[in-house]
Amino acid sequence: MRAIPAYEQVKEFIRTRIASGEWRPGDPVPSEAMLMAQFGISRMTVNRALRELSAEGLVDRVQGSGTRVAHLHRISSRLVIRDIHEEVAERGHVHTTRVVVVERVKASPEVAASFQLKAGAKVFHTVLVHLENAVPIQYEDRYVNPAAAPDYLDTDFTRTSPTLHLLRHAPLTEASYSIEACLPTAQEARELGVKRTDPCLVMMRRTVSGPHVASVARLVYPGTRYSFAGEFQA
Repeated sequence: MRAIPAYEQVKEFIRTRIASGEWRPGDPVPSEAMLMAQFGISRMTVNRALRELSAEGLVDRVQGSGTRVAHLHRISSRLVIRDIHEEVAERGHVHTTRVVVVERVKASPEVAASFQLKAGAKVFHTVLVHLENAVPIQYEDRYVNPAAAPDYLDTDFTRTSPTLHLLRHAPLTEASYSIEACLPTAQEARELGVKRTDPCLVMMRRTVSGPHVASVARLVYPGTRYSFAGEFQA
């Protein structure tokens, strides 16, 4: 088995602690001397790891102040409704998706009312976590009307986001949304790598395609990693 280069080991060590929420934006990263001692490597190797992490946007290096966990670039989106992969790629970062749930379910009375369907009607349900440079930035809990997007569950969500699939197959004609600050549920906190006491931005978004309510989604963003400002444009 091929050995992992020492500088990559340092990068993975730091990435893991940022992604888990153990190290939060603004927290100091261990000094070069500490990393040299921990991994038994040279200053040049540590410097390469930190330099590459800085280029990836995960840490900020300030002369005389050391290295700290970066605040991910704030997202400002005009609600044209955009694919999160596109937003992340525009910043030169890497978007990945962790698929948690993909299923066909009977709509609860609350979900059915959102779609103007009878309680117990079959709907599609997905739960995904979107990551930017391996750091979770969005928990997406979405219900989709099969009448609007019958092939939705056939999608490979690691390659195509729900938003992109719906934009392609259920063209948007109307949308409504609300945004508020909330505490995450236990599952949302676990998947996002935050604490239950950490405030999050929660967007509830409902989209319509022609005669059908196409999608109802709860989108949860860690408050320290995301901000939103937008308007709907048809």
